[in-house]
Amino acid sequence: MNNYDWIVIGGGITGAALAYELTKNGFSVLLLERNAASQNATRFSYGGLAYWAGTNDLTRQLCREGIERHRILSAELDADTEFRELDLLLTIDLEDDAEKIAANYAHFAIPPQLLTAAEACDLEPLLNKSAIAGALRLPHGHISPTALDRAYSQAFLRLGGTVEIAEVIGFVESENRISGVKTAARNYGCKNAVVCAGGWSRNLLKSAGVSVRIYFTRAEILETAPVDLQLRTLVMPAALKRFELEAEASKIEFDRLWDEPGKELAAPILDSGAIQFKDGSLRVGQLSRTLSDLNAKVDRAASEAAIRAGIGKVLPALANLPAVWHDCIVAFSADRLPVIGPAGDRTGLHLFSGFSNPLAIVPALAERFANGAIRRDFRF
Repeated sequence: MNNYDWIVIGGGITGAALAYELTKNGFSVLLLERNAASQNATRFSYGGLAYWAGTNDLTRQLCREGIERHRILSAELDADTEFRELDLLLTIDLEDDAEKIAANYAHFAIPPQLLTAAEACDLEPLLNKSAIAGALRLPHGHISPTALDRAYSQAFLRLGGTVEIAEVIGFVESENRISGVKTAARNYGCKNAVVCAGGWSRNLLKSAGVSVRIYFTRAEILETAPVDLQLRTLVMPAALKRFELEAEASKIEFDRLWDEPGKELAAPILDSGAIQFKDGSLRVGQLSRTLSDLNAKVDRAASEAAIRAGIGKVLPALANLPAVWHDCIVAFSADRLPVIGPAGDRTGLHLFSGFSNPLAIVPALAERFANGAIRRDFRF
């Protein structure tokens, strides 16, 4: 059985970034990913970098560190992450008080600029001026999440890291210590294992008898091929319903329901937004559900119709574009902060998950985690 200093479970952006940073610091690292073709939250993300969104000293510092890392990552990883800076427009519904909505953002590191509907349409001509009371304008970063994930993974391999496609089904334990990871085909030995499995983290840790307050939504989007029309900005609603959904579904009294099949913790929500990537393709969404079953099925046709109707009000030119419906599992925590550090009372078991909006801060946090690991000398 091969032994590693670290086994990283999950090959999305959190796992790929952490595997790279650990290997860069001299550890022997195995990255285990369940699917050869990525179908995770990274793959279907909008790719936005909300570096304006820090609300206290720590999150503001992480946002600053994160955007600084993103600005140099293409050079460091020797691959184009498609990093750029663009405007984020948060649209305000006609029935909402624009000044009140703007006040809700006053505590962020970079407060927004309140625009009239006409001013918003000057920045984004595809917006439907008659459907909005105005918009909030914020500086925003953007990358291709698949390009960033691939860049981290390739840099990790160049440094001597190992990747295996295998689904983790449990852990090898010895005297209350994690000494390896189990897959259906074989076991792998390690001094430390870190779970970066996003929405799958809760169930995986449950197999080790560890309870953690990480939950998941089933997020649904539409993705187009490259198109000729040009969306200049990232458009999202100012009053995001997803955060309300997460707060409701993560109430402590609902915890037991997350471990029961067939439960829906809260009514589904739709946040109508869109982003266009450098290749001209669009991602449009997002419908979110809190279903306790990771493999739950939903009505794709009804979901697609709802997404198209929602975006049609704000960005009518996008409503009828040919597109493919996708869904993925998106992790979140009870307090909207990631869950990072030792997991339960098992020595050698760690967690790096629960990111509901990871892209802006994952590079900085992965670097911090790896630097902390070198100080603690987690090596064989």
